[in-house]
Amino acid sequence: MATSQFLKRFAPSTAGNVSGESIPMPGGYQAAAVKKNVLAAALWMLGDVMIVVAALVISIRGWLGRGFFRPDSPYHTNAMFHASVGWQAGALFWFIFSLILVSRRYHLYGPTQMRSALHEQRLTVQACLTAGLLLAGALYLIKGEVVSRGVVVVTVAITAVLLCVRRLAWRYMMHRRFERGMETRNIIIVGTGRVGHTLRHHLESVRHLGYRFKGFVTIPGIDAGISPIVDSEILGSIDDVLDIARKHFADEIFLSVTCEPELVKSIVGSAREAGVDIRVIPELYDGLAWNSPVEYVGQFPTIPLHRSNTPVLSFFFKRLLDITLSSLAILLLMPVACAIIVAIRLDSSGPVYYCSDRIGKKGRIFRCIKFRTMVADAERRRAEILHMNERDGVLFKVSNDPRVTGVGRYLRKYSLDELPQFFNVLLGDMSLVGPRPPLAGEVKRYDLSHLRRLDVMPGMTGLWQVEARQDPSFASYISMDTAYIENWSLWLDIKILVRTLSVVCAGTGS
Repeated sequence: MATSQFLKRFAPSTAGNVSGESIPMPGGYQAAAVKKNVLAAALWMLGDVMIVVAALVISIRGWLGRGFFRPDSPYHTNAMFHASVGWQAGALFWFIFSLILVSRRYHLYGPTQMRSALHEQRLTVQACLTAGLLLAGALYLIKGEVVSRGVVVVTVAITAVLLCVRRLAWRYMMHRRFERGMETRNIIIVGTGRVGHTLRHHLESVRHLGYRFKGFVTIPGIDAGISPIVDSEILGSIDDVLDIARKHFADEIFLSVTCEPELVKSIVGSAREAGVDIRVIPELYDGLAWNSPVEYVGQFPTIPLHRSNTPVLSFFFKRLLDITLSSLAILLLMPVACAIIVAIRLDSSGPVYYCSDRIGKKGRIFRCIKFRTMVADAERRRAEILHMNERDGVLFKVSNDPRVTGVGRYLRKYSLDELPQFFNVLLGDMSLVGPRPPLAGEVKRYDLSHLRRLDVMPGMTGLWQVEARQDPSFASYISMDTAYIENWSLWLDIKILVRTLSVVCAGTGS
């Protein structure tokens, strides 16, 4: 059951290119990079527009609007806006256009990790002042005396403050997520020489980059005796680099030593299928990727040979959907949750909530919260019912589990025990839709191909839950999750959420 009628109807076809043809340099990876950068930049630009409009409203409704000029003056704010709305709209448009143009010139719409906070703040203020000077110059040339100079000055100043605060808040939020192991990029460095060793220490010391070093990959005949590296940091040889990347959930591979061009092209071809990005140090590969952009990772210049096509805008809306729906669910279902808490207290002794460590995206461990549906010593009694397991592989389920309480059986039937996981979704540990988060003991028994389901955020519901929840086959479980990942779209998530409501109302839960 690798695919289903549901998947065929609602999921788009995404047949990938699995041919072994040579990889063009620059080629397709640049198109993916351009698309990703354009979408991310568009979101930042939209935020800048909203901040400029907010700054203008604040400047008008603040102290300036209460009479900085005399009421009979043409520069009085109220008289000015009643006199010429067109002038104000034109000035606002020109300031926004100038700010976006200058900010783009300063690369402020690129990844925030690639520059320090102080440097970013300086560039932000400089962009606002430059855009303000361009606006003042334009007003002078077209003799736009009707536009209040006070409004212009205050709007530019408030815009600079709000943009700096927004960028600081975003950076702080990203750093907090990096500290929790979220949104970080796992890297593997090919080569144990001086460059690789220096790159590793640099990426670990500059924490705002968001990189997590997983280990080195050696090249037989080249790395021997170059640099003393701890054996535990050696993950394997270049021949198995893609398997190693899959095992350690690597997002990027850095080539820090010179390899044969054909070997690099072969690695890039395999990385394209696996969705792993490749970077090289440009001095080591002169001529391999002509016309490719040089990107700085901290202080290291690199050339991306391959970049996965990440749907940034779709992921943004997926996260927005998660936050919105989980917040609404928490508010609307609060009375139901309170009733469940009382019922659990009256039904059996023990805690109300059951918390367990689960494996999330890229192997990150988080605490998954559920209402307790079993007796307090359920874990200790699990060994007594292992022979009753109705699932194959690493899955475990017993229909008439003697450890389940009376209230717990009802909660499981209608999936009410999973209501606290809306808090996991709100915190960013889970998503509304995705593969179910496995236990650490289950992941230890996974094959290498099974780790594919850990490439994405785990979910409260998923394709398997609405299509084959009662199917005991572990192969079906994995294939459903893999099909969801490979065919993911925001529309597919919405369809699964709708189907989940019908499944929950029908009471077909475990």
